[in-house]
Amino acid sequence: MPWSEAMIKSQTKLPASDPSKGRVLNYTAALNEALTLALELDPNIFVLGQGVDDSSGMFGVTKGLPDKFDSQRVFDTPLSEDGMMGVCVGAAMNGMRPVYLHNRPDFLLLTFNQLVNHASKMHWMDSGQTSVPMVVWAAIGRGWGSGSQHSQAIQSLLMPVPGLKIVMPSTPYDAKGLMLAAIADNNPVLIFEHRWLMKQQGEVPEGIYYVPIGKGVYRRRGDDVTVVGTSHILTLALEAVDGLGDQGITADVIDLRTLKPLDENIIFESLSKTGRLLVIDTGWQMSGVCAEIACLAAEKAFHSLKAPIRRIGLPDLPTPAGFTLEQFYYPNAKNISAVIQKMCQ
Repeated sequence: MPWSEAMIKSQTKLPASDPSKGRVLNYTAALNEALTLALELDPNIFVLGQGVDDSSGMFGVTKGLPDKFDSQRVFDTPLSEDGMMGVCVGAAMNGMRPVYLHNRPDFLLLTFNQLVNHASKMHWMDSGQTSVPMVVWAAIGRGWGSGSQHSQAIQSLLMPVPGLKIVMPSTPYDAKGLMLAAIADNNPVLIFEHRWLMKQQGEVPEGIYYVPIGKGVYRRRGDDVTVVGTSHILTLALEAVDGLGDQGITADVIDLRTLKPLDENIIFESLSKTGRLLVIDTGWQMSGVCAEIACLAAEKAFHSLKAPIRRIGLPDLPTPAGFTLEQFYYPNAKNISAVIQKMCQ
């Protein structure tokens, strides 16, 4: 039976906005469970990537999968990212649903020919006759001296490409539900995780459910400022906002969950109440996700603004490898708190 969104809906036990009560999993286990369920459901799905068949799995995400499924469905790949991406594109065009895992988004830069020139455009080039249902997954890293070639958050480089969808979860619940939704989608979907989320624990329902791609969610509700972002930086924003309660400052904290398609409506809805917008991102600030969202707000919700839009991202510098320099390079809860306080003065 072919995989489809209808199949997911028919097996969904709980609505996507209502996490399960009682069962707690960590982020990695939630992803592992999503892949297991998908592989069990549809023989056209296969998982590949450098190290996916290691005993520890890729960051633990693929742990145990090679023992449950044969080597044609879960397998290691050579150091040939562009070539293997081409294999995935061709397989997807012929009815398969590959899930291609990369250790780092940096390696995706080697695949841009297949990803940008072929996977994203094929459906449009032949009048919709061919779909390319594939998932490309990578984990953003920081720390451990990874440096400028193994710690890049490149989501903003891919946002302008028509035909691609971009997912960035921040909770175990969303990680599982968005992985399942991405596999079910008939378009190429990029999923960017963050290594610092991998040990996070949260309530995760059993069985198959999906989180809709393109739908944001409120993580906090408040009156003074709207904070918008995705992934790990959302945890920093929540820490910052929760610490401002003693000063009488409250905020709407919006987790977009996906960058493309982008849930503009939830941003404008919140902004009509708060009048102040802070956009935060794990990637570079210049010409990035922050700039795009700020521009949308200026174009479509200027009448709601009470103060200039602010943004927090990475500086216009390569990622440092040293721990000390990282403390100045990456945003933290203290930085976010200071900006919110200044906005509310």
